[in-house]
Amino acid sequence: MDKVFKALADETRRRLLDRLHEDNGQTLGELCAGIGMARQSVTQHLAVLEAANLVGTVRRGREKLHYLNPVPLHEIQERWIDKFESPRLRVLGAVKRRAEEAMTDKPTFVYVTYIESTPEKVWDALTDADLTAAYWGHSNVSDWRTGSRWAHVRTDGSGIADVVGTVVESERPNRLVTTWVAPDEKGREEKYSRVTFDIQRHAEIVRLTVTHEDLPDESARADVSAGWPAVLSNLKSLLETGHVLPREPWLMPTR
Repeated sequence: MDKVFKALADETRRRLLDRLHEDNGQTLGELCAGIGMARQSVTQHLAVLEAANLVGTVRRGREKLHYLNPVPLHEIQERWIDKFESPRLRVLGAVKRRAEEAMTDKPTFVYVTYIESTPEKVWDALTDADLTAAYWGHSNVSDWRTGSRWAHVRTDGSGIADVVGTVVESERPNRLVTTWVAPDEKGREEKYSRVTFDIQRHAEIVRLTVTHEDLPDESARADVSAGWPAVLSNLKSLLETGHVLPREPWLMPTR
């Protein structure tokens, strides 16, 4: 119990626990990106949390994923809170949980398309700045390493990014996961959404699945429901015919 209290006494360690509560199973790079601290410092804080059994780790290939372990926190609750205020706090806790569940039930959009291509070419089409500029109207700019920043930059020469985020997973040519947020909302965790590209080969074709989750509301879901099919149709045309559609598909009226 002493190790638990010592671990919880530090603000940075509490922030790490909060981040794992929001998105469990993060790598060291992902946690560093959200904390804004050197890897060595974050590693030291995680070691304290692991020693207190507040964080557990699981190896996945060369990555080590960190998971929140709530058991010590539950023991504190049982010892220091429940026996004094159990009935009233249980009611308040139930109300809080219902409110939080309603707030965290965020919409998700999934789109699947089949392309006559290879996984490598589809990957390049999603990550190459020049190719994305050709079919998306924006350049996707990054080194595409896990933990790196990425930006969705206009092609008008202004250098303005309409979307920024972090590369969460990068497994060329099969899987790419990124966070998305407007530049002026950067740092506000509740504003981030998450996009996953899963690329699977089947003989001469590729199945591309795009999952856009943690959208803020149904209005945002309606926007991406119109945007993703248009962008991916342009990508499919480019890879299969060598040129994009003769008109920007996202400008087509919905009715």
